[in-house]
Amino acid sequence: MIIPAIDLIDGSVVRLYQGDYEQKTKYEFDPVDVVNDYADQGATWLHIVDLTGAKDTSKRQLTLIKSMVDTKRMQFQAGGGIRSEEEVAQLLDIGVSRVVIGSLAVKQPELVKSWVTKYGAEHIVLALDINISENGEKLIATHGWQENSGVALEDLLNDFATVGATHVLCTDISRDGTLQGANVELYEEMSARFPNVSWQASGGIGSLNDISALKPTNVGGVILGRALLEGKFTVKEAIACWQNA
Repeated sequence: MIIPAIDLIDGSVVRLYQGDYEQKTKYEFDPVDVVNDYADQGATWLHIVDLTGAKDTSKRQLTLIKSMVDTKRMQFQAGGGIRSEEEVAQLLDIGVSRVVIGSLAVKQPELVKSWVTKYGAEHIVLALDINISENGEKLIATHGWQENSGVALEDLLNDFATVGATHVLCTDISRDGTLQGANVELYEEMSARFPNVSWQASGGIGSLNDISALKPTNVGGVILGRALLEGKFTVKEAIACWQNA
């Protein structure tokens, strides 16, 4: 499945380079217009990152996100610095289908596991951003990639498997925003090791060929951000490519 992504700061569509707020590109798109455009092209899901809310949870853009959800044009998964159950409930209450949880899954796994149990695995996405070391260790980074947790991807997944965690969005940080292609080997290995997880591949996809290359890995979804905003290809072309690969 093709999942377009949209990053929001103060109501505007933006793009960060490798998670850096100082390296952001602002696009002159209205977020609701983007929803309708992507839906017109056949998208059935949209991935929303609330970067304002990630920095200051009191400023979470719930009104804007609700206006996007209220179009009822597709389903939505949303996150950005989720730190409390209240925030999970708020997003689900306004109609978001899946809440995306990143750093907290590493810092407080027991808490997040309790949410998976309470709200259902279908409503939680674990967003795990990894640095791959020279000897191949997949170590999860936290706090907008500013910190290395020292926690291995496989260890965290084994832990969350005990509560049936289903959706995992995994980003190879070295590829993100580069348009240099996804880490196909990573997703091949992870899909084989954790077949019960629906993997969402993220980071580095810059061409239709990059999308085709992911098809044999058995990932459940492909997250597309910068490439769509910069017109490398359209959502419609990406969907056709995925269906025909």
